[in-house]
Amino acid sequence: MYKPSPIDTKNISFSDEISALAEILAQNTHDVWAKGRMDEGWTYGEMRDDINKKHPCLVPYQELPESEKEYDRTTAMETLKVIIKLGYVITNQTSERKP
Repeated sequence: MYKPSPIDTKNISFSDEISALAEILAQNTHDVWAKGRMDEGWTYGEMRDDINKKHPCLVPYQELPESEKEYDRTTAMETLKVIIKLGYVITNQTSERKP
């Protein structure tokens, strides 16, 4: 029997800059999903309809219900937390350059 065991990331916290990055990644996650669906012939529909390939979330990220945004945010945040937990450092090369 499958028993999920995600990496424990409870002790990981983010700077404001990394939190902003997580929101960008959440939007990108939605855009990648939506593009994939559209490439498969799906279009917007008020109700999900797998037979006719209609989905209510085929809208810009900003127009998603908050519950759907939160799903994408959680995916982005947990991915970033695992990267940090595994010892990687996330830096913004453009903010490190001096004028």
